[in-house]
Amino acid sequence: MKLGVIEYIDSAHYLPGHETCGCTHGHTYKVEMIISGEKSGKGMVMDFYEMKKTLKRVLSEYDHRCLNDIIEYPSVENLCESVYSKLRAEIPFPFSLRIWEGKGKWCEIDEKGI
Repeated sequence: MKLGVIEYIDSAHYLPGHETCGCTHGHTYKVEMIISGEKSGKGMVMDFYEMKKTLKRVLSEYDHRCLNDIIEYPSVENLCESVYSKLRAEIPFPFSLRIWEGKGKWCEIDEKGI
């Protein structure tokens, strides 16, 4: 069974040496976390409240920040890997993480993609 939550962060970044993204600019990132698991005796895989609380806590490190202060080359791929690695220590289920950089552009990672 799969369960998902969505959160948003707003962050600035620049990609050194990139023709169009080399200047500081910002994005609203849509972050989707989808866990896979079986229902427990309580009838849930994981409480949505706990999922959102954990995701919000991890994302708070990136929200309203310049991502270049956190990630050497803050492409959406590197952002996705960074967030995923922090969540792995917190989420006791297999999960995937998809981060949308604005509309129509995203990166996804799961335990097979690390």
